Amino acid sequence: MGFPGTWMTESESVVYRVVPKCACSTIGQIMFYSDHGRFFDGDIHDSTEGLHKWSQEASQPLIEANAQAHKSYAFTCVRNPYTRILSSFFDKICGIQRNGNRYRGNLVPMVMQKYGIDVGGDDGKQEFDQIKSFRRFLLFARDTIRFKKPMDPDIHWSAMSGHVSTYIVNGGLYDKIFWTERFNEGMQDVLEHIKTPHQVDLASIPRFNESEGHGPKRAHPVEDYFDDLSMHLVYEIYKRDFHLFKYDFENPANKMPVGEIDLDEVHAKLGE
Repeated sequence: MGFPGTWMTESESVVYRVVPKCACSTIGQIMFYSDHGRFFDGDIHDSTEGLHKWSQEASQPLIEANAQAHKSYAFTCVRNPYTRILSSFFDKICGIQRNGNRYRGNLVPMVMQKYGIDVGGDDGKQEFDQIKSFRRFLLFARDTIRFKKPMDPDIHWSAMSGHVSTYIVNGGLYDKIFWTERFNEGMQDVLEHIKTPHQVDLASIPRFNESEGHGPKRAHPVEDYFDDLSMHLVYEIYKRDFHLFKYDFENPANKMPVGEIDLDEVHAKLGE
């Protein structure tokens, strides 16, 4: 199994377990900058050099040795499950991707047909009933996660705890898990614990939101998308995420955490 989704600076100053839709583009660029004094030109997910990634074969033995010996500071970043699944819908289902196509080829037409989802026309920019379509997407997301039908769950809407756990199960330990909603505070804490070839001034770092502009803008407040049934589905899918990362299941309007993350609890519950 190894350490899928794990990135490490070439200087081995820090190790990061990517959780999709949780500021991963910005974090990757900060890591790249901390080694090279410049940002990667393009989407950091497309880089094939300058940053060790588990998806690059040559990086695997280095990441494995580092993680299992806990040689470097290791961290990840999480996000409120309500806003994360909404973001996945607008970006991946309604949006046109970097390559000018729909996400994963025939995925969107299949979801439109089987679940009656509208995505705002060919370019994702037409008016449509966002709330109705999103709630139907939620059924699809639940079916992929619970029953692996009509397909396996996608990394952008599978539970964060599943991503976070692979690092623990294979012998890694986290020093820090912080929230996207308190990004500056969390990332600054990481930077203060590591030595990097180039100093990072967090205040001057741009936000690399690679999904922005892919799809339609959210037309309503977050809570409007979730009625009682939708909240039940979200809890069914993301129960562990709410509990471990201390988010408020009762109130979709509150995106902020309601407690502190207990790393011992995360390691114990996700290391089983």
